[in-house]
Amino acid sequence: MQILRRTLTRACAFLLLFAAPSFTQAADAPWGADYFPNVELTTHEGKKVRFFDDLIKDKVVAINFIFTSCPDVCPLETARMREVQKILGDRVGVDVFMYSISIDPETDTPEVLARYAEQYEAGPGWIFLTGKEEDITTLRTKLGLFDERTDSKDLSEHNLNLIIGNQKTGRWMKRSPFENPYILATQIGSWLHNWKLPPKSEQDYAEAPELRQIGRGESLFRTRCASCHGLGKKQMEGEGGRDVGPDLLGVTQKRGRAWLARWIADPGKLIAEKDPLATELFEAYDRVLMPNLGLNALEIEALLSYIEEESARQHDHSSHDHGKHDHGEQEPSKEHKHE
Repeated sequence: MQILRRTLTRACAFLLLFAAPSFTQAADAPWGADYFPNVELTTHEGKKVRFFDDLIKDKVVAINFIFTSCPDVCPLETARMREVQKILGDRVGVDVFMYSISIDPETDTPEVLARYAEQYEAGPGWIFLTGKEEDITTLRTKLGLFDERTDSKDLSEHNLNLIIGNQKTGRWMKRSPFENPYILATQIGSWLHNWKLPPKSEQDYAEAPELRQIGRGESLFRTRCASCHGLGKKQMEGEGGRDVGPDLLGVTQKRGRAWLARWIADPGKLIAEKDPLATELFEAYDRVLMPNLGLNALEIEALLSYIEEESARQHDHSSHDHGKHDHGEQEPSKEHKHE
């Protein structure tokens, strides 16, 4: 758990990989073919590609490093990338490209990566890759995501930051995989494209919602749970696709709190024990294992309390709306709403 805490702390530091240069032509870009190794990798579809020539040259990219047997942070990171993919939609594979590279190539064959990609609904333009261990270590080093003091000893200690960049302009940045997916998608889809695309709609600052303080439980839900779970409504409304995990609305009423606490604390242990409910969930959701979130007892209690309180709030709101309709109350017309 302490290892996970240290890696999460490192992941949440938003650091610049390089100083952002002025916009330049490809020939003048400071990090080109002479900087990035053009090593050969293999995609989850079995295709041989070159890192520089085929994957990043003149492209806007998001790159992270994972391993499929990771029991904790890699599934969270991959689920976050899945959200970014959904937000960017059909731009992924056209003017934005996403790459997840395994740091455990001996285990993560193209066949294993293909299954992993399927579990997370990776679409065109999001490619999972493997290759020679020494080549992958070189890539991680060049991208600023390898620390030989820790990474070479334990896979679970690997740097969790992802890299986003535009090779043509030379802009590269580290980002936390636990960043808000909409912020990440904006950085990748707009900022790295020099804001060439107009916003979808004009918005007035006067109409901006008032910011509110959020509690520890809600913060944990947003950063650790929302990538895979809804809470009464789709977290990515209108995006389509299935959820990685079940909706958690009312789950504290459906399941015993003690069981939920055990499940959150160590999902792998319940699966190993062949707990019937844990096994049922594992099979129902395409055998995607709930990651170990590394939460302590107080954090688990805060998370469950938030889910319980939000479930009650939504239930009360729904009951209020039904009551209004049952008593013949009508929403005011547009003409009278502001009177």
